Amino acid sequence: MKTKSIRSLALLLACSTGLTGAPLAITTAVHTKPDASSPAISYLKAGNEPVAAPGSVANTPAGWMAIELPGPFEGYVENKDLTKTLDVKPGTPIRLAPKADAGVLVVAEKDDKTSISGLRGKWTQINLEKKLIAYIHVGGTPGYMPPIATTPATSSPSPTPMSAAPVAPGVYGVATPGQPTAMVNLGDGGSASLPRQFAGRFVSTRRPFTPRRPYDYALNDDAGRRYAYLDVSKLLLTEQIEKYIDHPVVVFGAARNTAEGRDIVIQVETLQLK
Repeated sequence: MKTKSIRSLALLLACSTGLTGAPLAITTAVHTKPDASSPAISYLKAGNEPVAAPGSVANTPAGWMAIELPGPFEGYVENKDLTKTLDVKPGTPIRLAPKADAGVLVVAEKDDKTSISGLRGKWTQINLEKKLIAYIHVGGTPGYMPPIATTPATSSPSPTPMSAAPVAPGVYGVATPGQPTAMVNLGDGGSASLPRQFAGRFVSTRRPFTPRRPYDYALNDDAGRRYAYLDVSKLLLTEQIEKYIDHPVVVFGAARNTAEGRDIVIQVETLQLK
């Protein structure tokens, strides 16, 4: 009876405070589910001592350990799965690569905090600030073959060679002390007026013998499609802005819809080379 009580207490402590496993003998894949066929989102190097996620021991299948990953995590969603305020729609699968058959990192929830970090054609690259429960195989499942660690497929493509004269690096725009340069949180309740960072190729919309666009400049994605118009009326020394045309840039400003609702306009506060 005493032995049974000790075992019960040990299990209770393991479930409430986490359980440290033995050092890993080999580099081990971290899966989204306790299933060898589920996507691997990370790898733990040999020698690490994994710690079970609090309260997970009793509900984790034999041969697996649930661990807590702090984030942030890089993922991709289709552009159509962003709201007008550029938040990820709840229920959207956040994928590990910008393609429809890529593994799912997690399904977006209402209060998730995300930020846009890049554009890949019809896909938007995001950073997810959230703790996730993931799983590692620790033995006991016959036939398990751990996946081989490879270079992540999310690395940015090499930039297209530029023919224009290089531009000196640095921020161009309104000189505001303490202006934030880090990616701004998009999970703040959906305020369309909150300034954020956007990356893309800075282009001119002016073309000879064609009607003038609502704005003279725009931000294109990697496929050359317009992502948003740019309102540069707040910038200083706008005669210098032509130097940025056809260069990859990062702009900081508030996004809004145009009057007819078909396009996005960013009120640019700062502009700098990417």
